[in-house]
Amino acid sequence: MYALNYHRAGSVAEAASALSGAADGKFVAGGQTLIPTMKQRLASPSDLVDLTKIPGLAGIEVSGDTVTIGATTRHYDVASSAAVKQAIPALADLAAGIGDPAVRYQGTIGGSLANNDPAADYPAAVLGLGATVVTNKRRLAAADYFHGLFTTALEDDEIITAVSFPVPAKAAYVKFPNPASRFAMTGVFVAKLKDGSVRVAVTGAGDGGVFRAAAIEAALTADWSPEAAGSVAVSPNGLLADIHGSADYRANLISVGAKRAVAAAA
Repeated sequence: MYALNYHRAGSVAEAASALSGAADGKFVAGGQTLIPTMKQRLASPSDLVDLTKIPGLAGIEVSGDTVTIGATTRHYDVASSAAVKQAIPALADLAAGIGDPAVRYQGTIGGSLANNDPAADYPAAVLGLGATVVTNKRRLAAADYFHGLFTTALEDDEIITAVSFPVPAKAAYVKFPNPASRFAMTGVFVAKLKDGSVRVAVTGAGDGGVFRAAAIEAALTADWSPEAAGSVAVSPNGLLADIHGSADYRANLISVGAKRAVAAAA
């Protein structure tokens, strides 16, 4: 490692102030992306501002038809939460499949969303459920939050404080993980909300990051069934193609994943 300034913030305001005074500062919580990047010398921030000791940033609350998860809540805590399993079992299931135990014990929901890796799992749940990302400055609807690969609507000194998920009528997440990294080669989150609307979000497959599969949504709105989900011919246009799979392969995984997710949601 190299020399840097470390700040342990005691409040959100203190964290924002510490970052604004840094030449090239970064917020850190679980550090599951930032620390390995620094070790490889792909990032060299002048300052790290630690958010993990800020009161009120971790925790899970279920109120009415909303599940609110604090930004520094660990993946393990979401996966093992009885309240989340009761309200949105698909979200607990998603968290249980992130990385490996070491990653789940350290990684945070806020860090995952702030990084917005195109193969991360949480973006599919946020977009698939139409969640709201809460920051120290505003509330961002899922549709307004994601701006592309590793890009979000967050300003430089903006801090995610919580994420609010509406409780759906039905939901499920199916992921085809990379065997080595456990990142999603393709992940499909399917939800039927309590107002009857259907949302299908795909991660790991789009060349612009997480996206909604409008054609599958339309098919499921007309007929909520695995057969309807699997009947949609998904276009490979705009999908990733790399050493792990072609665009055509990922298009097929979206169709298969949607079919399995609807079956699981039932």
